[in-house]
Amino acid sequence: MPSLRHVRVLTTTVDELAPRTAYDVWRLRQQVFVVEQDCPYPDLDGRDLEEGTRHVVLLDDDTVLGTLRVLDDGDAARIGRVVVAPAGRGRGLAALLMDEAMALCGGREVRLDAQSGLAGFYAAYGFEVTGPAFDEDGIRHVPMVRAAVRP
Repeated sequence: MPSLRHVRVLTTTVDELAPRTAYDVWRLRQQVFVVEQDCPYPDLDGRDLEEGTRHVVLLDDDTVLGTLRVLDDGDAARIGRVVVAPAGRGRGLAALLMDEAMALCGGREVRLDAQSGLAGFYAAYGFEVTGPAFDEDGIRHVPMVRAAVRP
């Protein structure tokens, strides 16, 4: 696996994603969320196509190492579908994704549903648990919010 200095961060809309990159993004999400985590669910929910959605993709050459999406929920931003390829885990790639996502969100309120074991990771970005744990597709999650940052 290449060093982090070779990783490129791409932030784009779905219409600007190259077709092969888009395919690799959806394949990675399927590989991890559906196959690895054994959670059959409708990943292609239409939100990827929304005008306000931004995709953050980590690339090494043309290889997708990780991705997430930032959604516009009107009164807040929402981060979701955070995933790093198995071969890239433990190398700080999730932090690269989140750094870019937080920059995109600016001072807005930001919401996400974290897998319970990752709540501490998101807490480092200012997120706080805002409700009880819940089951989503057989995995425990907690709702989390980073309050709007006032200038």
